[in-house]
Amino acid sequence: MAEQPSQPAPIEAGEEQEELEEEEEFAELEPDLKGLVEYVARALVDKPTAVKVDEVQDGNTTVYELEVDEEDIGKVIGRQGRVVRGLRALVKAAATRKGTRVDLDVV
Repeated sequence: MAEQPSQPAPIEAGEEQEELEEEEEFAELEPDLKGLVEYVARALVDKPTAVKVDEVQDGNTTVYELEVDEEDIGKVIGRQGRVVRGLRALVKAAATRKGTRVDLDVV
């Protein structure tokens, strides 16, 4: 005899209200992309006070320009660009959640 899939339990009014409140709180948590880039870059470099991130609008894309000390550029870029590629992926993933398009440039 085959078992029939069980029906989900009906949601009570209190539970439904709780779920809606949680969704509203979650929606308010928009990622601070500029802060994210700055935080990660400062963790990578030897001179964190020299890290500067500028936000520039380019059409429908936001470009974050990361500026670090000359001696720290290699640490931000990494071997064959792996570190900066990972940082770009992180920022783009956070931006997708926010619903925007971003790019990251090291200047």
